[in-house]
Amino acid sequence: MNVYPFRLGTTSYIIPADILPNVRYLAGKVRDVELVLFEVDDGASNLPSRGQIAEMCSIAADNDLTYTIHLPLDLRLADDGSSRHASLAKARRVIEGTRELHPWAYVLHLDGKTVRNGATPEAMLRWQDQAVRSLEIVAGWTGSAEKLAVENLEGYPLDFHEPVLKRINASQTVDIGHLWFDDHDPVAYLRGALPRTRVIHIHGIDERDHKSLAHVPVEKLRAVLDELVRAHYCGVLTIEIFSENDFLTSCAAVNAIAGAIVSPGCANAPSNE
Repeated sequence: MNVYPFRLGTTSYIIPADILPNVRYLAGKVRDVELVLFEVDDGASNLPSRGQIAEMCSIAADNDLTYTIHLPLDLRLADDGSSRHASLAKARRVIEGTRELHPWAYVLHLDGKTVRNGATPEAMLRWQDQAVRSLEIVAGWTGSAEKLAVENLEGYPLDFHEPVLKRINASQTVDIGHLWFDDHDPVAYLRGALPRTRVIHIHGIDERDHKSLAHVPVEKLRAVLDELVRAHYCGVLTIEIFSENDFLTSCAAVNAIAGAIVSPGCANAPSNE
């Protein structure tokens, strides 16, 4: 029996192979796989083929598995304010190419580099207007703004996305590792963010982030997991690391704590329709 109220997952880059072999390897070990997709202009792409998508659907059905999709570029409008920007074009191709997987969420970044460290009120409002418009465009392709999960990033103010999220019914991806990296208290942040959080990323820090949870002090990891259980969080918790050793040692760190966790169940879990 699953002891967590949430769906524990990891990324599609655990073993040194393409996406489909990783999904085969992870089936039965996790309950969600985050597909980390890329597409180089006039070059390589790891977007699965129709045949691979069909097999991934079959694997999901046989193993109570869901997928989250990490969109490849930080979303933004073009400089002229139109939708003719590579980030939107690539997002649309990824969404259309993975639609049959019925993804739980589309994790995305909003490109706020030009205003994150301070801007005039006019410039900030213009950026917020464009961010909302970008999300509206992408929501038209996914069929629901709720499936768009805007991620907090390192080096950004904690409330940076709040004005945008107040204007559109998008969800959040709370990246715990980014909060730890910036010396924020993730438990305090989660208490405000969880009602609209669809995905949580968690990873350790060893000089850089996205490392094994074995690097996280037990009391810090326990505090986060206890809060998710206390709040009956029923979304996805992605261990966002990129090697088999980091995956196995992260699972061991979580399981060592989970033995003392009693799940309250997921009667109010969000729909994946």
